[in-house]
Amino acid sequence: MSQIRSQIRRRNDPRNTPELRKSERTRQAILDAALKFLWTRPFRDLTVGELMSLAGTSRSAFYQYFEDLHDLMEALLRAIEEDIFDVAAPWLEGEGDPIPLLEETMEGLVRVCYQQGPILRAVSDAAPMDERLESAWSGFLKDFDDAVTHRIEQHQKAGLIKPFDARPVAIALNRMDAYLLIHHFGRRPRGNRESVQDAILRVWTSTLYGDKVG
Repeated sequence: MSQIRSQIRRRNDPRNTPELRKSERTRQAILDAALKFLWTRPFRDLTVGELMSLAGTSRSAFYQYFEDLHDLMEALLRAIEEDIFDVAAPWLEGEGDPIPLLEETMEGLVRVCYQQGPILRAVSDAAPMDERLESAWSGFLKDFDDAVTHRIEQHQKAGLIKPFDARPVAIALNRMDAYLLIHHFGRRPRGNRESVQDAILRVWTSTLYGDKVG
């Protein structure tokens, strides 16, 4: 699993792209401006001109870092994927009692999506009508499906989870998370963090470790 995270980090690192080495601060300002825009308006309303006005820099600067707005959204999605994998590490990679590890992971997941939920909403909303974003969204979901499937199978071998076909369950849990997080944190006003975290944790715990909850 650490290898998957390393691959995602290398793929997302702007320092691996020569044209981005000059001014990472400008690039980050553009990404921050996009998130600010998406809190209140849909991706379909976003224009390069308005985005760069929010970022406080010239329109021409946008094309030094991104091919177009779809490229920008893919970059935002890759960044949130890396953040989620980082906070999911306790359960995906940790050793010991899985329940506290799952609690720590879900707290981190909710924290990240509370801060960046509009990115998930924008990409998932646009995906059915845009081939590039559909591919990016499908790849994003598949990475988590692969990771959760792998972890369930590991815990099944260790006797922590009862035998069943792991992948459909992993997909079901991940799609539930995606829908719930987008619904509550995809726009303002946002939902209650504690309630969302409790709901997600209850479903994951009862589905995977129900017979082990005291």
